[in-house]
Amino acid sequence: MSPAQQALLVLEDGRAFRGDAYGAVGETFGEAVFCTAMTGYQETLTDPSYKGQVVVMTAPQIGNTGVNDEDPESRRIWVEGYVVRDPARRPSSWRAQRSLDEELAAHGVVGISGIDTRALTRHLRERGAMRVGVSSVEEDPAALLERVLASPGMAGADLTAQVTTPEAYVVPAQGEKRFTVAAIDLGIKRMTPHRMAERGVEVHVLPATTSPQELLAVGADGVFLSNGPGDPATADHAVGLVRASLGAEVPTFGICFGNQVLGRALGFGTYKLRYGHRGVNQPVQDRRTGKVEVTSHNHGFAVDAPSEGTAQTPFGRAEVSHVNLNDDVVEGLRCLDVPAFSVQYHPEAAAGPHDAAYLFDRFLDLMESRK
Repeated sequence: MSPAQQALLVLEDGRAFRGDAYGAVGETFGEAVFCTAMTGYQETLTDPSYKGQVVVMTAPQIGNTGVNDEDPESRRIWVEGYVVRDPARRPSSWRAQRSLDEELAAHGVVGISGIDTRALTRHLRERGAMRVGVSSVEEDPAALLERVLASPGMAGADLTAQVTTPEAYVVPAQGEKRFTVAAIDLGIKRMTPHRMAERGVEVHVLPATTSPQELLAVGADGVFLSNGPGDPATADHAVGLVRASLGAEVPTFGICFGNQVLGRALGFGTYKLRYGHRGVNQPVQDRRTGKVEVTSHNHGFAVDAPSEGTAQTPFGRAEVSHVNLNDDVVEGLRCLDVPAFSVQYHPEAAAGPHDAAYLFDRFLDLMESRK
């Protein structure tokens, strides 16, 4: 067996790791983040919210179940790079159609394996998410570091245009149609409209460039704001769409990036977290019920809203509805005078637990109450 091709990872603070090339051979740059999920790597790779990021998997073994054509959450892999410790030598699943290594190579995703991902994760927890370069064509850490420092950061990144659908499309309701929802695609995952469709909702998925007039012209019973990548401070157009929806008092539900967009529409600020929340095991408390949910996350920014009491906004009163029990980060918003709410996580659970599936039912209840 020929020796594996070597690869190099260099963080913007100069720390370097050497390992083996994994996936495509080449060089890539992005924001280094870690994901604590032990499963669902195919859904992670195809989540548009990871655009611009080099993902470090904390689970030591990745690729055991291979890759299939049924589980992707979008039309392609979006991560800029992939970092694993112990890649599977061959997949072992009756559903597997090819190996993860082959899939990464086919999509041109440069990765590195065989490094101490535990040490790298601890470094990112202590120092925060930062720019990184992964290369299987460069051996000099100093030379790679120069290119890392010349690469763009995530703060101020406007990535919505790169991930949104170019044209509107419809996901039909399953069974009897109950409602119509206009979903703004800021980086939507396939499972999200599916979760609504299986509840009798016809989902019109609209490009992020949709105008407020076009949005309201759909005549939808509700507006949905999807997940997506980038800095919410750049999402001025999406904020305008939400304000149009709130002004017309159309029931509105946002998740992940959509939570941040709703927050901005209400007049709250956003800020970058030290290392973010990524994985399928984040504990979040619903303040209305007191229930603690295990939830699926992928975000590096958060809403800066008062955690206690109600706040006055241009659309009436609003309150924080959910909080992360690890660090008290705002995980949800609820408007009290207009029909709108949002959460900072992924209730579609692809991949992840199903604790938050009730939020889609809550959205339906809100639309029913406004009929």
